[in-house]
Amino acid sequence: MSSDQLKQVLDMDGEERFDYFLSKVVEDREIWILVNAENRFLKLVAEDGGYEYLPVWPDSDFAREYSKDSDGLVPKSISLPEFFKKWVPGLEKDGLEIGVFPGSDKTLWITEPSELKSDLQDELSNI
Repeated sequence: MSSDQLKQVLDMDGEERFDYFLSKVVEDREIWILVNAENRFLKLVAEDGGYEYLPVWPDSDFAREYSKDSDGLVPKSISLPEFFKKWVPGLEKDGLEIGVFPGSDKTLWITEPSELKSDLQDELSNI
């Protein structure tokens, strides 16, 4: 993906990025997260401190761009079936939300894991 294309998508508002995320994930059948050298995933705390969330991206280029100023974080792919079967129940058990596709404006769509699974399944049924 060219840097212009990357910037164009990252400059979308949160809702547009959410829609882009759904269509790209359904197309590629994978979700991207960031992990450190110990293979631990990046978990963030909301600025208001009310909850923790797992940031996710539709493509490794976006995850890499997000982590460019962080030492040791690398993109890791999760297949859609694995996300549905393993990650959604695990995140819910741990009380983590999902932060869908952080962008240039630092906004993101926060959702419950089961809600994102449902949105992705709805998108899958449309193809």
